[in-house]
Amino acid sequence: MTSRLSAHLISHNPALWNRLRSFYDGRSVMITGGLGFIGSNLAIVLAEMNARIMLVDSLIPEYGGNRFNIEPIAGKVEVNISDVRDRSSMNMLVQGRDLIFNLAGTLSHVDSMKDPFTDLEINCVSQLSILESCRKYNPAVKLVFAGTRGQYGRTGSDPVSEKHLMRPVDVNGINNIAGESYHLLYNDVYGIKACSLRLTNTFGPRHQMNHHRQGVLNWFLRQLIDGDKIRLYGTGDQVRDTNYVSDVVEAFLIAMADDRTDGEVYNLGGEPISLRQFVEMAVEVNGGGDYEIVPFPADAKQIEIGDYRADYSKFNELTGWKPEVSLKEGIARTLDYYREYREYYWGSRPSERPRRMPVGA
Repeated sequence: MTSRLSAHLISHNPALWNRLRSFYDGRSVMITGGLGFIGSNLAIVLAEMNARIMLVDSLIPEYGGNRFNIEPIAGKVEVNISDVRDRSSMNMLVQGRDLIFNLAGTLSHVDSMKDPFTDLEINCVSQLSILESCRKYNPAVKLVFAGTRGQYGRTGSDPVSEKHLMRPVDVNGINNIAGESYHLLYNDVYGIKACSLRLTNTFGPRHQMNHHRQGVLNWFLRQLIDGDKIRLYGTGDQVRDTNYVSDVVEAFLIAMADDRTDGEVYNLGGEPISLRQFVEMAVEVNGGGDYEIVPFPADAKQIEIGDYRADYSKFNELTGWKPEVSLKEGIARTLDYYREYREYYWGSRPSERPRRMPVGA
C-alpha cells in the first residue's frame, strides 16, 4: 500500500516521483533524528523508494523520537539508538552511507536559554563531529542539514531571503547558524557535499505532542483534540509561514538528489498566516473549540521574533518546489491522525507492541 505521503507526491508530480525513486533506489541513506517528526516521515517515503535506510536517534525524552512513528515500515529500516554526541558511534555509522539527512537537533528556543550548553553540544559541537566523521571515514557522502528560521531572529514584516542578516534572539538560533556553517565549510574546503534547508513552522503527523516547545502549531491542535481552550500569547497577530510535513519531506528529497544544491542554503516557506488565524481555521476544521489571548510569559517574551515571512523563491526557481498541501487540508489530516493514534503521543506510551498501523496513514 502506498502511504499518503507518497501518494501526495505521485499525484501532483508523477514525473518528479519517478525521477526521485530512480535516484534513491538501492542507495544507503542515514537519517539522524530518524525517529522524530520529519525524519520518520522522510523514512516512510524513502522506504517506498527502495532505499536502504539507517535511522539514528537518541530517544531522549521530550526530544520527539518515537518508535511508533515508523510502524508503517517496521522491519524495512535499521534503527540504531545512538546519540550524535557520541563520536565513536558516528565514526562507525557514517561509513558506507551514500546520503545523510542530518535532522538531529534540539528545537526549543526557551530551553536553549535555560540550558545553553546542551543546545551547544547537540546543535553545534555534534554537527562538527558528524562532519569530521565524514571527512575521515566517508568523504564521498552528501548531507542535507535542517536549518531554521530562528537563525534570522527578528525580521520585520517583509519577506526574508537567504541574504537577510542573521541575528538570532536565542542560543538555539546561534548554534544552528554554526551547525549550518560547518556544513558549508566542509563542502567548500573538503569537498564533502552539503547544503542546508532553513525550515519554518512545520506541522503534521508524527510530531511529539507532550509540550509546545518544539512546535506550537501542533500543540494548538492537541488542545483542540483535548477540548482545552487554546492560549495565544501576546496579541495572537504574529505572522508565521507554515508548511505541512509532506511538503517539507519533498523538499529534502529534491535537495539531496540535485547536485546544484551543493554548498548552498535555501529557505522553505509556505502560507503566511497569523497565529490567531491559524487557530480560527483549526477550530473551523475541528468543528468546535475556543481560544483566549494571554500575556507572554517573561521568558518567552524576551525571545519572541514577531512576524516572519519566508521568501523561498531561490529554491523554487532552482527546483520548481513549492508547497502543495493547503493549510486547511494539512490541519484536517493532522487532526485525523492524532485522533486515531493519540495513545502513542499523549504522555507515556504503552509498553506492548502497537497494533499494525496502515501504511496509508
